[in-house]
Amino acid sequence: MQDPDTAKTLIEKSLDADKAIDITTISLKETSALADYIIVASGSSSRHVAALAEKLRKKLEKVGLKNIRIEGLPQADWVVLDAGDVIVHIFRPEVRAFYNIEKMWMAFPSVDGASQHAQV
Repeated sequence: MQDPDTAKTLIEKSLDADKAIDITTISLKETSALADYIIVASGSSSRHVAALAEKLRKKLEKVGLKNIRIEGLPQADWVVLDAGDVIVHIFRPEVRAFYNIEKMWMAFPSVDGASQHAQV
């Protein structure tokens, strides 16, 4: 899978199907070379966060996306999954509220000077 938009859609659908909470997608296409998208979601518990990340990794590998890196699985308060053009952050709700990374990324001005907006 080479297309970032296809990966984004697959990730959003996977998280939704597995009952992730408050899935937010932030486009970075015009603002950062880091990735095309950051997707932020919550799990209801550490076990749910870990399960979301593991299932997502398996689904992405099944469609041909390799070299997926995951950090944070042992504690699973916050897991980051690097799928190349799409980076996924999965939090427990209170950890997500503490770090509030959506606010940081949405405040990033785009090339035309406008702020980025989350697409739910």
